[in-house]
Amino acid sequence: MKLKLSWYHVLIVMVTVFFGGMLSTRPVHADDSLQQVKEKGVLTVATSPDYPPFGFEANQNGKTKEVGVDIDIAKQIAKDLGVKLKIKNMDFGSVLVAVQTGKADMAIGGINPTPERKANVDFSDNYYIGGQSFLINKSDAAKITNQNDLKNLKIGTKVGSLPYNLAKKNIPSAKVVGMDHTVDTVLALKSGKVNAIGLEKPVALGYAESDPDLKIIKSDYKLDNDTLGAAIAVKKGDTSLLNAVNGSIKQIKQENLIPQYFKSAGKYMKVNVADTSMWHYWHYFYKGIQYTLLISVVSVFAGLILGIILVLMKLGDLKILKWIANSYVEVVRGTPMMVQVLLVYFGLGALINIPALLAGMIAVSLNSGAYICEIIRGGINSIDKGQHEAAKSLGLSKFDEMKSVILPQAFKNIWPALGNEFISVIKESSIVSIIGITELTYELNIVRADTYRGVAPIVVVMALYFILTFTLSRGLSYLEKKMKYD
Repeated sequence: MKLKLSWYHVLIVMVTVFFGGMLSTRPVHADDSLQQVKEKGVLTVATSPDYPPFGFEANQNGKTKEVGVDIDIAKQIAKDLGVKLKIKNMDFGSVLVAVQTGKADMAIGGINPTPERKANVDFSDNYYIGGQSFLINKSDAAKITNQNDLKNLKIGTKVGSLPYNLAKKNIPSAKVVGMDHTVDTVLALKSGKVNAIGLEKPVALGYAESDPDLKIIKSDYKLDNDTLGAAIAVKKGDTSLLNAVNGSIKQIKQENLIPQYFKSAGKYMKVNVADTSMWHYWHYFYKGIQYTLLISVVSVFAGLILGIILVLMKLGDLKILKWIANSYVEVVRGTPMMVQVLLVYFGLGALINIPALLAGMIAVSLNSGAYICEIIRGGINSIDKGQHEAAKSLGLSKFDEMKSVILPQAFKNIWPALGNEFISVIKESSIVSIIGITELTYELNIVRADTYRGVAPIVVVMALYFILTFTLSRGLSYLEKKMKYD
């Protein structure tokens, strides 16, 4: 199971601490969680669809849908509650924060109910008790037969995951290599960068069945059910909803539905790997391009307007406006965009329910505006002072001087730098994938998880980004020549 989070997930926790808990509008003592779900008629579930067989997307007959053990469980819970199910896909590191900040009613995704997590959310009973395995290359089967043979070798795992911690603790002589995505560890194994990878048994089985060059070996870890278990997370104090969820889990166990769910997930996994050509997944990439372009275009125009406003504030006579503009620019340039995306979606979103797409566009626009402000300011400062004096001699107001004399000349000077910022926005928009916006990078990880192919999807997305940025670069160069001619 997924246990801990990589470095950027720590930032999510920070956002949650400052905004999720402080800005929550629902009193802890007033537990109306179940009633609220029933009144809405919708159960919103946060999950990460890149972890087959627990949760992933199936590509069948040109259509995409969320499937897996976790999705089937969520469907059953919604059915028992008599409401519709709404799946909210996002990065795994965001699912618990979504629950804490009210973006989702519950989170599911192979989540271990660890003491650290229990301090921030409430967990249901375990719906699945798993186990740990190792994947090795079949070519190494003669020399790696059990866990003891991994001593002094390299073991790949998802960074901060349960297999990562178990390998560190139980095989201290091994070098444990942490990576952000499970598919990356498989790619490292096949390319010889690691000798084995630690995985959940069902996940390892999926990879082994889809790739004849891989083989599973058992682990000898001594684990209790809490360590092995997967549970559903709800917001602290949502006792009535938690009780209803536990009731559904109890019924699922009594009817022995979990094996059926795994069997169903296995069928979809076979569908996904029946044709792993990138052309078969063209609609994933097409969808990613659409969202990438939408976010980029909106953010460029909004950032340009914001940048102009900020530079006018900085060059104006009011000290308070100068201070605000300077402070804003310094804060934005001094913090990662990832933090800003999380702050807008989870922090501001705790007060106002902002959709992920809108939150992503706002965050990228706010970030771009700060950089554009400094680019424009540099362009204005490059204008000869004689131009200012000439404008004054003609009796132009400061506004007319800036609009008709200074800014047109400044934009000619800064056009290359401005173009670089526009290109950067296209690439940096990939950061919004952490809140579940289905742009190119998000779709890349989905395709890699579904097809078990590590390199091909990366090459495709890299080519698509290059086409987008190269096309924009050529267009900007054409406009730059036109400006010089004019």
